[in-house]
Amino acid sequence: MLTADPQRELLTLATARVRDAFLRKPHYVDGATDLVSVCRDLSQRGLTQALVRDVGEGGAERIGIFTTTDLRDALLHERPPHQLAVREVARFGLVAVDLDADLFEALWRMVRHRVHRLVVTDAAGAVVGVLGQLDLVSLVANHSHIAALQIDEAASLAELREAARRIDAMVALLHGGGVRVERIASLVSELNGRLLARLWQLLAPPALVARSCFVVLGSEGRGEQILKTDQDNALILADGEPPLPPAELAAVAGSVSDALATLGWPPCPGDVMLSNPLWRQTLAGWTQTLQGWVRGDGGVDGVMNLAMFADASAVAGDATLLQTLRERLVPMVQGHDTWLARFAAAADQFAEPGNWLTRLTHRLDDEPVDLKKLGTFPLVHGVRALALQAGITETATTARLAALVAQDRLDAALARDLADALHAFMGRRLARGLAGESSVLRPAELPTLEREALQDALAVVRRFRAHLRHHFHFEAL
Repeated sequence: MLTADPQRELLTLATARVRDAFLRKPHYVDGATDLVSVCRDLSQRGLTQALVRDVGEGGAERIGIFTTTDLRDALLHERPPHQLAVREVARFGLVAVDLDADLFEALWRMVRHRVHRLVVTDAAGAVVGVLGQLDLVSLVANHSHIAALQIDEAASLAELREAARRIDAMVALLHGGGVRVERIASLVSELNGRLLARLWQLLAPPALVARSCFVVLGSEGRGEQILKTDQDNALILADGEPPLPPAELAAVAGSVSDALATLGWPPCPGDVMLSNPLWRQTLAGWTQTLQGWVRGDGGVDGVMNLAMFADASAVAGDATLLQTLRERLVPMVQGHDTWLARFAAAADQFAEPGNWLTRLTHRLDDEPVDLKKLGTFPLVHGVRALALQAGITETATTARLAALVAQDRLDAALARDLADALHAFMGRRLARGLAGESSVLRPAELPTLEREALQDALAVVRRFRAHLRHHFHFEAL
């Protein structure tokens, strides 16, 4: 679990508002309801508390709260739970805090009144949620916990959009706090996966969810995407009776793609999205499509499509569908050395800046460098090609490197250098992305140590590209 340092905790308390915390939706029960019925209701809803609406003296409405702690005390009552009305054990006279109050005031009220929960009200005095002490502390110490809770309890696209916004803010916070880029990527990948799974549950009918697998591709599938880029996703449908008529399925797929755009993932320029029928097929259809790409169907596009699919990761639905396709893909490519060589050659398609003399003398500081074309892509794709050849089904680049070393297919020292280079490129691209800059830069603009680190990472990729040329015999193509 990631925890903030004391300075950051104070900063959060001083600047954040109650509305920034995770507020549990108010769920009301009638004060006359017996405890067994209340507990049954809470169990069905997955809740641990309820607001109790009751009539007090003089006929005025009063609001109380019932929690699992109150249930513990109620069990000690002389009468059994089914004979006790919830109003008899609930606590009234709740402490409230305004939605726009700062978190320090909320914490002060909890301490001052010795309570663990506050009722949160808007400007009109209406109850909009309940703020728990654990949720407040979690916001201060661990923004990711709040985002996860928001995702799991989201009931609308608007609530998911707020969770996505919180994830983006968390990335900037963690990067500014010096957290290593691979740890940020791991956390963001987990949260984004949960967010996409929740979106799929909200928009897809249960029959479709049960008989399909929603997958993410490319960097999202490898768990190496931090800032949101293009949508890259697909849908694998179970064979047999379609879960939905074609028109309804297309409508659901379109609504998911539209929703993702509102959550921060712009449409893919190459249309690699489940709204495209090519990326929405049955298991049998996908098997034929993969075989076609291996045969050379689609030319360069087919090669890159297969590369995208090789990184697929299941986020919702029946994950065994994706696993079955992985198992079918391995024998399709193993032993096809010429195809594998053509596939791997894509890693060598982008030329280094400058001419041979400048490269020989290393005077490249003033030449623009595309971190994706000359850094991330050749590294990731080359490792992907080696993994396909070896029958490795891991998707993350570092996991593939570890598996290649374990099979004695790659030198351990080179694998370590490649992992370090990958993280260097990811860190540099993250910093530029947060600053609103592209992946193209001039090394001369960087401080000396950062420039040297970038040059070292690029040198590792050059060495790896030479390894790929020799291993796959590019000269024979």
